[in-house]
Amino acid sequence: MERLQWVQHRCRQLLEGNSGRGWYSATDGLPNKTSLDAHSSPQRVSGKRRTVFARHGPHQQEYEAVSKSYQGNKIRTTKYSLLSFLPKNLFEQLHRLANVYFIFLAALNFVPVVEAFQPQIALAPIILVLSMTAAKDIWEDYRRFKSDHSINSLLCHVYSSKQKAYFNQRWKDVRVGDFVHLSCNEIIPADMLLLYSSDPRGVCYIETANLDGETNLKQRQVVSDLPLQGAELSLESFHCRVECENPNNDLGRFRGYMEHPGGVRVGLHNNNLLLRSCTVRNTETVVGMVVYAGHETKAMLNNSGPRYKRSKLEKHLNTDILWCVLLLIIMCLTAAIGHGLWLNNLKDPLFQVDTETSPALAGFYVFWTMIIVLQVLIPISLYVSIEIVKLGQIYFIHNDLALYNKQLDSRIQCRALNITEDLGQIQYLFSDKTGTLTENKMVFRRCSIYGVEYPHEENARRLEVYEAEKNEEAGRSVTLKSGCSGKSLSCRSLSCHRSSVSLHTLAAESEEEEEEQLSNPIHPRTNAFCSRAKEVVPDPELVRKLNWFCSPELALSDGSSGTPSSLELTYITDFFLALAICNSVVVSSPSQPRHVVLEARTPLKSLEEFKLMFQRLSFSPFTALSTLSPPQMKGSPLSFTRRLFARGKTGSFTPTNSTTDGSDPGQESNLEPPDLRRKEVDCESDTNEELLYEAESPDEAALVHAAQAYSCTLRGRSAEGLLVDLPGIGSLAVQLLHILPFDSNRKKMSVVVRHPLTGRVVVYTKGADSVIMDLAETPKGNCRKKEIYSHIREQTQIHLDGYAREGLRTLCIAKKVMLREEEYEVWLKGQLLAESSIENREELLLESAQRLETNLTLLGTTGIVDRLQEEVPETIEALQRAGIKVWILTGDKKETAINIAYACKLLCPNDQLLTASCGSKVSGRRIVALFVAGFVLVIDGRTLDWALQEELKSHFLELSQGCKAVICCRSTPLQKSQVVRLVRDQLGVMTLAVGDGANDVSMIQVADVGIGISGQEGMQAVMSSDFAISRFKHLRKLLLVHGHLCYSRLANMILYFIYKNVMYVNLLFWYQFFCGFSGSVMTNAWVLILFNLLFTSVPPLIYGVLDQHMPADTLMELPELYQAVQSSKVYVPYVFWITVLDAFYQSLVCFFVPYFALAGSSVGVLSFGSPINASALLIILLHQVIESHTLTWIHVLVLVLSGASYFGFVLLFGAFCVTCSPPTNPVGVETLEMSQPLFYIICALTTVTALLPRYTHIHTPSNTLL
Repeated sequence: MERLQWVQHRCRQLLEGNSGRGWYSATDGLPNKTSLDAHSSPQRVSGKRRTVFARHGPHQQEYEAVSKSYQGNKIRTTKYSLLSFLPKNLFEQLHRLANVYFIFLAALNFVPVVEAFQPQIALAPIILVLSMTAAKDIWEDYRRFKSDHSINSLLCHVYSSKQKAYFNQRWKDVRVGDFVHLSCNEIIPADMLLLYSSDPRGVCYIETANLDGETNLKQRQVVSDLPLQGAELSLESFHCRVECENPNNDLGRFRGYMEHPGGVRVGLHNNNLLLRSCTVRNTETVVGMVVYAGHETKAMLNNSGPRYKRSKLEKHLNTDILWCVLLLIIMCLTAAIGHGLWLNNLKDPLFQVDTETSPALAGFYVFWTMIIVLQVLIPISLYVSIEIVKLGQIYFIHNDLALYNKQLDSRIQCRALNITEDLGQIQYLFSDKTGTLTENKMVFRRCSIYGVEYPHEENARRLEVYEAEKNEEAGRSVTLKSGCSGKSLSCRSLSCHRSSVSLHTLAAESEEEEEEQLSNPIHPRTNAFCSRAKEVVPDPELVRKLNWFCSPELALSDGSSGTPSSLELTYITDFFLALAICNSVVVSSPSQPRHVVLEARTPLKSLEEFKLMFQRLSFSPFTALSTLSPPQMKGSPLSFTRRLFARGKTGSFTPTNSTTDGSDPGQESNLEPPDLRRKEVDCESDTNEELLYEAESPDEAALVHAAQAYSCTLRGRSAEGLLVDLPGIGSLAVQLLHILPFDSNRKKMSVVVRHPLTGRVVVYTKGADSVIMDLAETPKGNCRKKEIYSHIREQTQIHLDGYAREGLRTLCIAKKVMLREEEYEVWLKGQLLAESSIENREELLLESAQRLETNLTLLGTTGIVDRLQEEVPETIEALQRAGIKVWILTGDKKETAINIAYACKLLCPNDQLLTASCGSKVSGRRIVALFVAGFVLVIDGRTLDWALQEELKSHFLELSQGCKAVICCRSTPLQKSQVVRLVRDQLGVMTLAVGDGANDVSMIQVADVGIGISGQEGMQAVMSSDFAISRFKHLRKLLLVHGHLCYSRLANMILYFIYKNVMYVNLLFWYQFFCGFSGSVMTNAWVLILFNLLFTSVPPLIYGVLDQHMPADTLMELPELYQAVQSSKVYVPYVFWITVLDAFYQSLVCFFVPYFALAGSSVGVLSFGSPINASALLIILLHQVIESHTLTWIHVLVLVLSGASYFGFVLLFGAFCVTCSPPTNPVGVETLEMSQPLFYIICALTTVTALLPRYTHIHTPSNTLL
């Protein structure tokens, strides 16, 4: 869009004869910003971006005009206010049809002609349910109110133009355009543009733990070309205008530009933005301008709260409720028709009857009367009971010691509160590989450079020893720590001693905790991948070749005599330099947490020494030095080093001062190379402290440590450059021109630097082999070069395939030298245009990166070991035995995925693989049209694209159903979600997706149950999941034990709930045959209402939470029981109807045994109903005892209290309540009945007769297993 606007605007300028600059024009010399004419900027697209001015700047009118629509910084997460609570809460509760139904019945009972009992009695159940729900909502909203008040009352320093100083202001009073001053360890109150940092490099470090759970530091950069940096900060001179995108919830994206008064525009990106809720670390002072406030900040837009899903069981329950409604209507119609026929056939009645109303109309009135009488057939309290049961189930899951990780001090997180039972119905499991099945703790294992493979055998042996020690430690017992005790270094800075408040707890820590943390400040961060370099043991052959680099007095050959050639040594040098600088690693040390490079003790080598050294090594890339004098070079390495790293630290090794002997570089040398190990030891002994590397991915940390193991050490980083130690040279300042970060589309990362020795612009790239190998160039020119490069490429591909077969993660390293400065300037112009664009920014950046990352020179490849998590093979084997089909969806190479599948026992040695890899749709159709049972399907991303197309979906599903397992390699995040959705929707099965990274989020959200692993790739997967675990092995108990029990408990509880309601309602229905279908009942209305609502409501809750039909150890040892629960059909339609029929039978027995026992006697209506109610209570309670597999003292206590509450209520009611249930008088009825032996005989006989079939069925051998 902006490009089109630029073209239109430029055309207008040309037509008008205006020779001024267009929308974009590069500045003189090397472009480092975008110049724009202040009067020729394109028209702002309304509705897609926002303009921000300084609140107290000279643009007051503009500020007032644009800021009216911007929200303040006050947040409000509460649902209700004092005035809105009652109507709003009632409105929300009326979304439940059951509540609407019972309100309708309560209102219907106020109509005299259909009144069943006193109107206030009919109001009791619905008022009780609504009140309980409202009380819960009030409590939850009050907690939100307290949290909001605490956050809004936090103080920060805001600039005042009147006072010319900062003053304390509450967060809620901060506005867009304010300048906010923050110090170390202070929490950022709003989304702000970083305008100033006390760090001389314009860098600020933030911790995003409050936002996404990651504790590794993120680096943010001051907006470039600001005059505020490096001088006395004067906000009065800030007259810039900010144009940025409208608020959105994308944490990884920020687009916009800042326009200076002179018309110069500077692009803004995510590294310039400080996000609300993050904490400033390791930076004394920062100043920012608020661009998003309050609910428009990215943190608040991402605050979606707990996830709510409808479980499969609840969907079935809704169907059964509809059957209950149909049953109710049938019973009411029966009563209505029966009453009409009874009135029509009634002649000479002995009692008073309304003869004026026609039988048809009377039947119509009875229909609605019976709706009121039989209302308990619809279980109003069942929904509340289900929520309570699920909370109890989540409590036991959350406190399970087996799901606790001692190392991370983390429990399982249950983020979705209402799908616990779905854990027991999983049929397909989709798993990521890296970080999910593996540790995602990368360790450098081996590499290939210049087509030569370096196996690092000693490193392999050390890793085996480490793995054995780790397994021993894993076997030790653990104890559960408090969920609040996991406070780590992230709450304190290493260099600042201000206290910090957490937005999660909003509570100050105790003084003892503060003193303890400050007294022991050095702790490893949980997510800052700080693997040590000593884990990498250098390869002897590579060490031998690097020895020649450290001793330039020794001659080199062409490589044929065993000594390295100059070209090979060039490759080795560039390879390790790329490992050291092609990353976003933050460098620190225990005593220098601000990442400042320590002061040098020896001067850097002079430029002439570098020239002499590389001329002796015959490095063709460095011959340009002979024609360039330091003043002629842009950014001379020496001058750049002195300017940027004034206190740069050097290596301790100094090469000898011998001069060249004039020998031929290609001549073979007979001298033994010096011992590089000795020099490394010397260098380490000269280094007083160990460097700490904090990387955003474990791959980066592993590669930087590998380079450090070979004395290629990254010592410092700034926004403009890096300080790197090279073996035999010392510290070199590398000017950093640009960083192209990794993204899933490009599958690579690049850094653009000016080489410290040649002055040329060099691009170092690392990425997936499938991408880098395609971009590697074949050099033009002599055949010798073509032969060398072809050999390097062929050998590297062979090594890549070997690494993949070993299960190693592979990355290719490449470089590109820009021979002409103009080439870089042209690319930079397009890059800056893309960075300053707001619309289509991602597309423009991708195009710009693709223009740069072409014609690469392949340097080599790395193989990184990612150890399998403990107990992964046992877990997958158990899940397969449980009948769960396991699919692996990964972006890794096919060979790597297959190797991991064998290691985790997804594949067995005798399994046959069906590999689907094709480059055309026709080939894809042929493959997916196959049907081979028992095979394991391995399909790559390209073939998967064809398979997911509409015409091939059914064939792909048919093929996958016949396979034992499916492995999708080279798959993108979108493909992962498409596969899960296809299986879920087309097969109608329960799916579970588990992953640990941001690339797994879409897959996790699509699945019926999403599991996030809090691993090494941040917390994006956890925040998007339904359940979060720390290890893959926890899935075994979560599904086989908790899922199994939660499903069976809840299913049986729902069936029991329906049973007791149907059973009791039928007692009232049978009575209608003996009262002319008049809607009369044989009990008082209070007992009728409270029987199911109170007297028999608590035992099902205990049953649903505590019942355990099988010990947990047995469920773990016999995974087949998980599938047996699904196949036993605990909760399916025919089981529902069997339950209803059983309830009908028991109600018949419960009604007619007392009827025949008391036939011919003179008992009244209430006396007749007394043994029926008592028998019904005993039958319902003992029915649960028969159904229960576990009886504890809690069960017994609840059952006794339920029975006692009923008998206590009816006795007290009959003793004191004379006029509570007109027209009947219950005084003394229950006392009289319970004093007669016949009452107890009837109750005993009725109970035994009613429960005998159920008891016999439960205890038959075929039903004792489940």
